Amino acid sequence: MMLEIIKPNTNINFIGKLKYTVILSTVIILGGLFSIISKGGLNYGVDFSGGTLIQARFSQSTTASEIKKGLEPLNAEGLVVQNFGGGNNSEFLIRASGLPENLEQFSDQTLKLLQEAYPNGSIEIRRSETVGPKISASLRKKGFWAVALSILGMLIYVTWRFEFRFGVGAIVALTHDVLITLAAISLKGIPIDLSIIAAFLTVVGYSVNDTIVVSDRIRENLRKLGTRDETGVINKSINETLGRTILTSGVTLLSVLALYLFGGGVIQDFAFALLVGFIAGVYSTIYIASPIVLLFKKKKK
Repeated sequence: MMLEIIKPNTNINFIGKLKYTVILSTVIILGGLFSIISKGGLNYGVDFSGGTLIQARFSQSTTASEIKKGLEPLNAEGLVVQNFGGGNNSEFLIRASGLPENLEQFSDQTLKLLQEAYPNGSIEIRRSETVGPKISASLRKKGFWAVALSILGMLIYVTWRFEFRFGVGAIVALTHDVLITLAAISLKGIPIDLSIIAAFLTVVGYSVNDTIVVSDRIRENLRKLGTRDETGVINKSINETLGRTILTSGVTLLSVLALYLFGGGVIQDFAFALLVGFIAGVYSTIYIASPIVLLFKKKKK
């Protein structure tokens, strides 16, 4: 027997809440935009900005400001120290925008200064890497085009599979999801690197899947019930697929939440981006993509 989460006769007026949801999305996106501007632009990781990154683990609790003070003799350009992997204050990322002539020598020098600053505890350099300016610029450009072309590809597919208005609804919804995720990342202070780009691409793929399911039901109901009351047809279609959305999205969100809480510092930022993006994807399918289908029909009339 199939599990029934939503009763067959459920009739929630999703389209009637459109004004409130538009305001909510606008506030979040503008908040993210303000955060980006106030911070002087997007916070790129070493992958996209170039420079040197060292991941250090301390046996004793410390703070980013104390570590930065201990590394002052390095005279490293654009030195940034950031807590890594939660609130235990024992593991940190040390980033510098300059490129050392010898990465191994730079890491050894950093370790020596940290050992002098923390003589009573052990310190372990767990990772050290450097990315040149040409490679970082190339990666940044390719990352942007990967996200943009994936959204364009979804527009072409949904337009071919359904109608142009369904494609427009899908691409606006996908753009909305990426912007919401970007806003959350900026507000949380997460640097944008290759793992975040991978999260954006995953969000685009996941979000369009739910959009296609709802669009398919809308098209079926338009054929059965006619186009006189498209608002009612769209509401009915969303309600009919609501149980499926709750089941699939709920299980996925639980998995991503587990990754975020217990996956460790290496995967935490990626899991956070997925968590926000998946929630935005379910929301945008109901309140962004579907109403745009209705809006296009009204404009046509």
